[in-house]
Amino acid sequence: MKLDDVTITRGIAETFMNRFKDYLISDVAIAGAGPAGLIAAYYLARAKAKVVVFERNLSVGGGMWGGGMMFNQIVVCEGGRKILEELGIETSQYANGHYLADAIEAVSTLCSKATKAGAQIFNLISAADVLIRKDRVAGLVINWASVEAARLHVDPMAVEAKFVVDATGHGCEVSRIIQEKLGPRLATETGRVSGGKSMWAEEGEAAVVANTKEIYPGVYVAGMAASAVFGTPRMGPIFGGMLLSGKKVAQLIAERL
Repeated sequence: MKLDDVTITRGIAETFMNRFKDYLISDVAIAGAGPAGLIAAYYLARAKAKVVVFERNLSVGGGMWGGGMMFNQIVVCEGGRKILEELGIETSQYANGHYLADAIEAVSTLCSKATKAGAQIFNLISAADVLIRKDRVAGLVINWASVEAARLHVDPMAVEAKFVVDATGHGCEVSRIIQEKLGPRLATETGRVSGGKSMWAEEGEAAVVANTKEIYPGVYVAGMAASAVFGTPRMGPIFGGMLLSGKKVAQLIAERL
């Protein structure tokens, strides 16, 4: 068998560009492929929505890979356990209401299930801005993460979506962009990003699910972005709230689609 270097290059370039062009207009654009973003993508794709996920890092999974302080085990609550087991991820009970899962198995399975359900993930791409049309977010402005890291003056491009999910973690980057562009218009007490509080797993787990909601027309927050926007405690290496938040945002959007 003879392998041709240019044929290899052509195959990669053509296939990527065809997929990229197909997702310039989507039902839902998710910024961030952490656990909340991946779960949201999975359930939305299962509901037959056209879903694209943009992740600025080389790998997906957010902070779940490292478990707690690089001990690659994660803890989930009862609700989180049900989601993991639905996806075929093994869990074990450690104490009442505390279930353990392998971080590597969890992330790799979440990614596989989301893509096999039909979600498209593009890594190494950042959300640089939002499209705003008639007081509503109508998509994302994106650029290569390497352009951002190198501080190169390279203009971004736009993708349209009926809904956008800010699942960018503690940075809540999409929400901060809206705040920067429009001022105090978010659905918080001050209209601004409140900023996360100190660790308190019990309080934080409940709050992140409760605050998974629309924070500006067309934009929902999920996962730690919801925690940061609404100013609730961080949870540390327990991820049930992340999973439940991702499922909730998918359900909220699917109902409107």
